Amino acid sequence: MQILLSRELDRLKQTILSLCSEVEDIFQKSLLSLKKMDLSLAAKLIERDSEIDSMEVDLEEDCLKILALYQPVAGDLRFIVSILKINNDLERIADLAVNIAERAMAIAKEPPIPVPFDFVHMGNLVDRMLRKSLDSLVRLEPDLARRVIILDEEVDTLHRETYELVRQALIRNPEDFSAVISYLGVSRHLERIADYATNIAEDVIYLTDGEIVRHKTDLAKEINNDPPSR
Repeated sequence: MQILLSRELDRLKQTILSLCSEVEDIFQKSLLSLKKMDLSLAAKLIERDSEIDSMEVDLEEDCLKILALYQPVAGDLRFIVSILKINNDLERIADLAVNIAERAMAIAKEPPIPVPFDFVHMGNLVDRMLRKSLDSLVRLEPDLARRVIILDEEVDTLHRETYELVRQALIRNPEDFSAVISYLGVSRHLERIADYATNIAEDVIYLTDGEIVRHKTDLAKEINNDPPSR
């Protein structure tokens, strides 16, 4: 029985890693579609959303079947519970990446305007968070996962600053309302992707250390005060 369970868990691991790769690719290309105003690329990303949805559903069903058939305990149970949560977070990240592609299509249809905030910088920071959170999952490194949580505060700050930049842009050029609001939507989507990347990092910490950290409001401060790992 344990041998069969181990095989199923290995299969789950491979499936979640495939989903990670797909979601990371969609996110990076959504930023590229916005940067280059590439309508063709944006349209292709929107079409891929259903593929991610199917992968998410299949993985969830596999987890539930394993729970029903093998009734795992201890570390195996924690692994499956973590995969279920990460699976859902990955699907939401893909949805938000598709939303960014949709905003790119909407902005491209408007007259060109000055970009009201540095979405490239914000996007690169969120991409860093996502890659670190997924790497922490692949390597099962809780220290790396904790670093993702620190970066989330920086993204939150950038998103708050975006509101003032958008307000100033609308005062200067109220006729640009539609495009400017679409850019604000991009900022919001990036902030939410950062939140989901943080969720994944928190689940990795739970998976590896058995510690639930999502309600620890001072966690980032604790991490910053920790001595560097050797």
